[in-house]
Amino acid sequence: MTVFLMVAGVFTGAHVWEGTAARLAGAGAEAHAVPLTGLDAGRPAGGARVGLETHIADVLAAIDAVDPASGREIVLVGHDYGIHPVLGAADRRPERIARVVYLDAGMPRDGVPALAAVPDQELRARLAGQAEHEERDGELAPPATREQWGRWGSTAGVSDVALDRLTALAAPQPLGTLLQPLRLTGAVAAVPTTGVLCTANGASVDLVQRLVDFGDPALKALTDPAVTFFELPTGHWPMLSCPAGLAEVLLRAAAGEGRRLRPAGTGEPPAHLRPFPLDVPELPRNRRGHVDLYVPEGADGPRPAVVFVHGGPLPPGALPTPREWPTLVGYARLAAAEGMVGVTLDHRLHDVADYARAAADVTAAVELVRADPRVDSDRVALWFFSGGGLLTAPWLAAPPPWLRCVAASYPILAPLPGWGLTDARFQPVRAVPHAGALPLVLVRAGLETPVIAATVEEFVTAAEDCGAHLELVDVPRGHHGFETLDPPEEVRPALRHAMRSVVGRLTG
Repeated sequence: MTVFLMVAGVFTGAHVWEGTAARLAGAGAEAHAVPLTGLDAGRPAGGARVGLETHIADVLAAIDAVDPASGREIVLVGHDYGIHPVLGAADRRPERIARVVYLDAGMPRDGVPALAAVPDQELRARLAGQAEHEERDGELAPPATREQWGRWGSTAGVSDVALDRLTALAAPQPLGTLLQPLRLTGAVAAVPTTGVLCTANGASVDLVQRLVDFGDPALKALTDPAVTFFELPTGHWPMLSCPAGLAEVLLRAAAGEGRRLRPAGTGEPPAHLRPFPLDVPELPRNRRGHVDLYVPEGADGPRPAVVFVHGGPLPPGALPTPREWPTLVGYARLAAAEGMVGVTLDHRLHDVADYARAAADVTAAVELVRADPRVDSDRVALWFFSGGGLLTAPWLAAPPPWLRCVAASYPILAPLPGWGLTDARFQPVRAVPHAGALPLVLVRAGLETPVIAATVEEFVTAAEDCGAHLELVDVPRGHHGFETLDPPEEVRPALRHAMRSVVGRLTG
């Protein structure tokens, strides 16, 4: 028999697991929600300071309550913040744990507090300021209101009744649980793990595989055969939105099922290193700092430029860097074939918190390009991809006169659920009413992931409402990153159409 010990996230308690526990029990397993000190009504703090170590002790007590002689295997399930005390306990009892399940949770590291994983950046900054004062550890972070849950993760699939109950039973989070660093010896690394990703919250197994393919050493462990993955088509609280589906996944995880990731550098080339689907001239690159220029052969004077801005967040150690990826180089050479100067660049969008830094990198790149004597500084277009879509906002909010067009391919045009990005500078939906007569070209993937497609639809609606000059180019059977994922014949017409639309804005 398997014993599931389940640990909830911030502001919540054992009550969130009721539906899932009942279904696990109905399938013949044993399931217990671990009450956490200071959060659950049945485990008050009693005036003592509560930190992460307190909650680790709570999980250890639950583990030790399972008789080792019974032969029952223990599976620890950590949701959201709950993965921190789960890992802390598993690291101290690795021989007792059959598997750790990361339920829509991050990958905590030794010495890093749970505060680092708080998605709401404003709250994270405020709490970080308090972390300097040890006497503040005993304070409490107020629980989320009904309207604020979405800043911690997508509430997709959670009924109004369940959301009302979640709010009514929410408890203040002891600050020490967020500020106290997680301490790991490394013993937990030997315990098999499963990641359960909630796709409506912006995660997917394919996305994780892409991150692994970038060569980030920190993600290499995810390709171990003892690591498996599942997806649930729901938001950040699957125990409330689909308890039966979650119970089924947990049972399969305990049995060692699930998808496994391919190690980087094995099998066929990863998507970002596959060939560009159009034949383009083999022009040499001209490197200028963090910018590469592709200049048309026989250029007889300054030419308009198209600057291609990659997406993200991407691991900082990814090699080759994005400006050398075949897709972006292909776009730049395609622009050169049309008589433009094609430009690729690298920017430092390595985390959701890096958008301001990435925006500064893009601005610096554009200034460098406009200063090049081969470029007509009064005729420049910017073309954004994927997560780089949020970087369109500053240019839409105040378009300079030399910016003749903004294009975007399969972009993210609003912060995804759980990102906690509240900076008004990176909200394209809010910025587009200020774009005026600036031409916009939006290339949409017909088979886009629903959570990203929703941001595109929101942007299109806002653009139509304000009368923006928006042209839509559709790839009906295209996926996110369609240039290298889908059959070339499916994407070539849209690529040519979009490029000629942008070039027409530069030369008209």
